[in-house]
Amino acid sequence: MTIRTAFEREFIDGGAWNPSGVLEVDRRDFLKLFGGGLFVGLAARSAWTQEEAGRTFGGHELPKDLSAWLHIASDSRVTIFTGKVEVGQNIRTSLAQQVAEELRAPFDSIAMIMGDTALTPWDMGTFGSRTTPTMGPELRTMAAAARHMLLEEAARRCHVKPSTLTAADGKVTDPRSGRSLSYGELTRGEKLVKIVFGDESLTPATDWKIAGTAVPKVDGRHFVTGKHVYPSDVIRPGMLFGAVLRPDGFNATLVSLDASAAEKITGVQVVRDGDFTGVVAPDAFTAKRAVAAIQAKWNVPAQPSNRELFAVLKKPPQDGGDDSQQHVVGSVTQALAASDLKLEEQYTVQYIAHTPLEPRAAVAEWNGDALTVWTGTQRPFGVRDELTQAFNLPADRVRVIQPDMGSAYGGKHTGEAAVEAARLAKAAGKPVKLEWTRREEFTWAYFRPAGLIEIRAGARRDGTLAAWEHHNYNSGGAGIGMPYDVPNQLIQYHPSDSPLRQGSYRSLAAANNFARESAMDGLAHAAGLDPLVFRLKNLSDPRLRAVFEAAADCFGWAHVKSTSGCGFGIAGGTEKGGYVATCAEVEIDPTTKKLRIRRVVQAWESGAVVNPDGLRNQMTGAVVQAIGGALFEQILFSNGRILNPRFADYRLPRFSDAPQVEIVLVDRKDLPSAGAGEIGLIGLAPAVGNAVFAATGTRLRSMPMTPRTPAPGQSQAPLRC
Repeated sequence: MTIRTAFEREFIDGGAWNPSGVLEVDRRDFLKLFGGGLFVGLAARSAWTQEEAGRTFGGHELPKDLSAWLHIASDSRVTIFTGKVEVGQNIRTSLAQQVAEELRAPFDSIAMIMGDTALTPWDMGTFGSRTTPTMGPELRTMAAAARHMLLEEAARRCHVKPSTLTAADGKVTDPRSGRSLSYGELTRGEKLVKIVFGDESLTPATDWKIAGTAVPKVDGRHFVTGKHVYPSDVIRPGMLFGAVLRPDGFNATLVSLDASAAEKITGVQVVRDGDFTGVVAPDAFTAKRAVAAIQAKWNVPAQPSNRELFAVLKKPPQDGGDDSQQHVVGSVTQALAASDLKLEEQYTVQYIAHTPLEPRAAVAEWNGDALTVWTGTQRPFGVRDELTQAFNLPADRVRVIQPDMGSAYGGKHTGEAAVEAARLAKAAGKPVKLEWTRREEFTWAYFRPAGLIEIRAGARRDGTLAAWEHHNYNSGGAGIGMPYDVPNQLIQYHPSDSPLRQGSYRSLAAANNFARESAMDGLAHAAGLDPLVFRLKNLSDPRLRAVFEAAADCFGWAHVKSTSGCGFGIAGGTEKGGYVATCAEVEIDPTTKKLRIRRVVQAWESGAVVNPDGLRNQMTGAVVQAIGGALFEQILFSNGRILNPRFADYRLPRFSDAPQVEIVLVDRKDLPSAGAGEIGLIGLAPAVGNAVFAATGTRLRSMPMTPRTPAPGQSQAPLRC
């Protein structure tokens, strides 16, 4: 694949647009920067929902000014501008497919500029599985508008009506005369501007020729050969390396500090800025050695540990919080009293780390009072806001560039490394690279929230649901809604004072779905019904029914039977506009009781599929990642300190843990494409837990489903039931 990223063009190939790499670009100079050609901009961002349009972010409203999204140059190359970023989910490929489809241009003629605050329109960020359902239609609209304008320009030159011409393969052709004009010929020497005020007519998925196909990943070879450049690979002329002094624990206060030993190391500069202390040095090793030489004493207050976690989360927050997020239908109390079958259970989920392949990294460079930062972030414009606030700069003096980064999983919304690198660079007067260590990433980044979930439910003797009460403490309201048919519901999220810093994670809905699908399995067994039959009996949503049936059919659910050494489980759910069902087979050694997941079948429906191979890969990765949270991942902490801040003590899925994974794509070309980055994680844990129950009669109600906690410094023991 020959498509080059904007980062490669600008900072590897020698500066096709801005060789210096420091902030010199103003949106008002955009046309000057890119020269002639066709520009397509948007006057009102039609893809934003009414709810999104009413919000404010970082103290400002969503912008309503004209921004350029698409440029066609005289060589027919197409450049797309989007504030979304590539984090490993392959949106560089799928977004380019959608543009190529609507523009009727070759796929390899599309180049994407992503996550550059000086060149791309403002964007909230890449999260919440929103890229495909929001940015996809937006870019398709731009591409369709450009195609229509090219047809009009060709019609003017050929003295015919636009309706008599065809656009395909980057050319406009007059079928009667056989004359063709490339897009580059139509834009050469011109500065054409198209402003889109409303939606364009878009190509239905049933007619897709490029979108909907298994286009190989853009620059896929670079990722496996090491050629691809990540934020931690960025190098600037004269660059120094930084390291930051960290406290001994959370909420610590500094008692004393002696940096004299560090200052004696050749080439080292110690930087003090209020409570911030760091060093810069000629190389990364010296920087780390220097910061280790600083003698600091800290006062770390007493804080909760894992033992008290769920009691702490059950307490109301000190500020009162907001307990108003609830969904009430009918009377749960009356329905439970009249139910033949009753269930009351508690479920827990531990804090887990994001563990990205690439820890936080940033390179900061000052040019006078202008700042450019290269960093891995899901929110380039949000990080720009953090930098403007930290250094009291106007937004047009700060540029954030996000080279494709080595994963995030919801863990890189914030710009700590960017601000720290900028502080060090400002003091040093030279560019500074700051790379967090794995220990820093484990300790000072935020975690997936821990949670306590309480469920009370009731059903009639025939297996019909009658009542459902669901309370979530701290781990959030994602996926908390009840997808099954039940006439009486009380569903409520309760905020808590979290002992640890917490935030977004890939598929926060996994916690609520684990609890709900485990409880549904319990009710099915109490009613004496097959777990799939019980679900379908209480399910009218045709999309969720379809994935359950597809997964069960591929798995052979009707023909399997659990034994004491082998169990089968099923679970499903819906979140972020997608639907998933998961079947799992587990094996339990009769002597050691060691558990192994042998086979997983997962059916997924997220509307019209843009790239089948990309989606299948994403789903497979979701299944493997979900194994960690289901079986062994958990943060151990006590008195403000993380006790397992390294991979030796934090168990992640290994090759030996990977089961046979089969993916079933339910491609709904009659529906808009939905996001697929998160929902793939929600079915694995409950399906495995339900399979364990089928084999052993023991219900595991905690994530991770591990019977004991290893001592700090010990490797995690094999999972046993």
